[in-house]
Amino acid sequence: MASEKKEYFGKDLEAMSFANNYHRWIVSEFSPYLGAHVAEVGAGIGNFSEFLLQAGAQQLSAFEPSSNMYPALKEKFSQISSVDTYNCFFEETSEKFVARFDAVAYVNVLEHIEYDRLALEHAHQMLKQDGHLLIFVPALKFLYSELDRKVGHFRRYTKQELVDVVSLAGFQIDEVKYFDVMGIIPWYIAFVLLKQTTSGANVSLYDRVVVPIMRRIEGIVTPPIGKNLLLVARKA
Repeated sequence: MASEKKEYFGKDLEAMSFANNYHRWIVSEFSPYLGAHVAEVGAGIGNFSEFLLQAGAQQLSAFEPSSNMYPALKEKFSQISSVDTYNCFFEETSEKFVARFDAVAYVNVLEHIEYDRLALEHAHQMLKQDGHLLIFVPALKFLYSELDRKVGHFRRYTKQELVDVVSLAGFQIDEVKYFDVMGIIPWYIAFVLLKQTTSGANVSLYDRVVVPIMRRIEGIVTPPIGKNLLLVARKA
């Protein structure tokens, strides 16, 4: 991966600062595995970072390489001693942080990384023994849209592809499952067929109306398919 600083939309365009319920849903799945010291890769302007802290991370190291997002991330946490921010690619710090973290989180980030296996091998080095890798990515290749391309997605994952790349990086898979089955049809219509772009208004509506219902349903029955994939793996 190139080490030069870049400007890009990043995960905050996809996750959106309006999607509070969605963020809470994701972090609730990860919270049992956070441990004390968490690395968040591709932290954007820190929207999801706040939820990691609320979920119990005692120390957060937030990495954001983009020149346009990092200043906001740094400012947001400048007065919070439990958060350290870094304007660099996570892989650039591998020697400094060998076996340092209890968990490494990639939330709407891994799909932006061309050489994903190499990135995960670095994450493996930086985790403590029995530390956890936490991944949330877009799924289903037929949902790949102009929006995916615009925000810099190299791929949408199949479940097997995600399991394979994580396993090859040296991890033991603890859990992998589809997430947000209800989001498939709206995404396909809006972004694949109609080639629309997302907005705060439609994300907020989906977040307020649909997400609380789907969170309850998928908490009982794991869907056989979904718009996203969620994976938890361990450095054995």
